[in-house]
Amino acid sequence: MSVTDASPVEIATAASISARKIAILPVDARNHALTVIHQALSDAKQEILLANARDLDLATISAEEGTLSQSVLKRLDLGRKGKWEDMLKGILDVRGLDDPVGQITLKTKLDDGLELERVTAPIGVLLIIFEARPEVIANIASLAIKSGNAAILKGGKESTESFVAISNVISEALKQTEVPNASIQLVKTRDVIPQLLALDKYVDLVIPRGSNELVLYVKNNTKIPVLGHADGLCSIYIHEDADKDLAVKVLMDAKVEYPAACNAVETLLVHESVLTTILPSVAQALLEKGVSLRCDTESKAALSFCLDKTSATILQDATESDYDTEFLDLILAIKTIPGSTSSDAAVDFAAAHINAHSSKHTDAILTSNKDLARRFQNAVDSACVFWNTSTRMADGMRFGFGTEVGISTNKIHSRGPVGLEGLMIYKYYINGSGQTADDYHGGPGGKQWKHEKMALR
Repeated sequence: MSVTDASPVEIATAASISARKIAILPVDARNHALTVIHQALSDAKQEILLANARDLDLATISAEEGTLSQSVLKRLDLGRKGKWEDMLKGILDVRGLDDPVGQITLKTKLDDGLELERVTAPIGVLLIIFEARPEVIANIASLAIKSGNAAILKGGKESTESFVAISNVISEALKQTEVPNASIQLVKTRDVIPQLLALDKYVDLVIPRGSNELVLYVKNNTKIPVLGHADGLCSIYIHEDADKDLAVKVLMDAKVEYPAACNAVETLLVHESVLTTILPSVAQALLEKGVSLRCDTESKAALSFCLDKTSATILQDATESDYDTEFLDLILAIKTIPGSTSSDAAVDFAAAHINAHSSKHTDAILTSNKDLARRFQNAVDSACVFWNTSTRMADGMRFGFGTEVGISTNKIHSRGPVGLEGLMIYKYYINGSGQTADDYHGGPGGKQWKHEKMALR
């Protein structure tokens, strides 16, 4: 890995050449590189955290001046609540996963001595543009190396000290391995982004990780395929038969544990019949943690009746725009789902609201009815749709992917948390013995296709 000041064309060319080299490295060589990187980062912990502290000092001033959001500030903190440990664990988790390269996923006997194989292969060169999160460098370096891809990274200015420190450590570590140093490159200046986005001859996939503005900018300024998501506008629906204690536990995790996360819940949908049963307990727990509740007419009336006067007076009125807002803060919009119709209809109403307002990231239902849960999961058009668990579970490490390059709301190639599998495409191999297309011309004397499915072993 190198922190480079080369021209965009030189960067992309070097990455393309390195991608071809790393793609054919044996898995033992790629895994060894991850072992060396893990150890090097472990040894450099204090140095890296000191660099991160310098970034945090400057970012804190910017936040106090109002030029940087609190959500970005929280994402920047590498020492926050196990983030450093998770970063290192992610490297080892990726190392422990099966080799994704060269896996045969389809095998067909076309004819005697003529076999078709579909084989997994790396995408090639990845361009990852991210904001604030310094751990992204280690995450992506691990996934890129294991999957046989090269990666060009551009981090936000807020994390400059952190990502330079991490990059220098990884660069030195890679010198002890067979992985080409140019397979992971870090660029520091923002002015190279438009030029890199124009290099579709060399760059195969762009992955933006950051604000809505960043993602939209990337999508509007490149011909290269883009994988990612703009917003994390996540919803949870509490059905009439939900368990109260489960609802409180899930909502506390989904809203309070890390409100700046893209998988934090922003909208709470509540079945009309639980406005005075489950919702007051959920609301009270959230209010005690400083969450501002923006309620529709029905939920505000119910909570005003059920909660003590002090809690009731701080309830706010929701506007329609609140249901389209990713707050990334201790704010939750609440909407009532009519309960006068059947359970199926209520679930459909909740799903319809989500599909109309969601960013297609992660949504969840709390219910004791498996059939209704599956109906909701089938109806909601999001990358992740959960039953009786927090939206915060949408995460590559929690999925067992080791780590992730990001969350995708795309409808092609890869969706949800993108780990190793999402960084692979495939090739078709035909292994023959002199056959030609003309041999199967369909006329008299022509050969016949067998098209027999074969075992993958």
